[in-house]
Amino acid sequence: MNTAIITNRVAKEAIDALQAGDKNAWFKLFTVDALLFDDGNKIDFKGFSESALGHERFTSIDKIENEGLSLYGKFHSDKWGNFKTYFKFHINSSGKIQRLEIGQADY
Repeated sequence: MNTAIITNRVAKEAIDALQAGDKNAWFKLFTVDALLFDDGNKIDFKGFSESALGHERFTSIDKIENEGLSLYGKFHSDKWGNFKTYFKFHINSSGKIQRLEIGQADY
């Protein structure tokens, strides 16, 4: 899958890390107290990341909004199968991701 269409550098690096299952690259992009919300419910960012990386990935990016910070596309999870999803990145003034919202999308 081509991530070159993602216009925000930090969001692109995060998706590249997700696609590669690269935990080191992924965690370096986030603040130490990063928040994660899945379908609006706060979940453990570190625990989720540890289990998801290497087992979950986008199969296509279909829509990009909010200056490259909101991504919508088809997604594959070894555990949950295939579905449409969104990732919405919130980046602080230091260029680190402080909040990530994910969930099933209907577009």
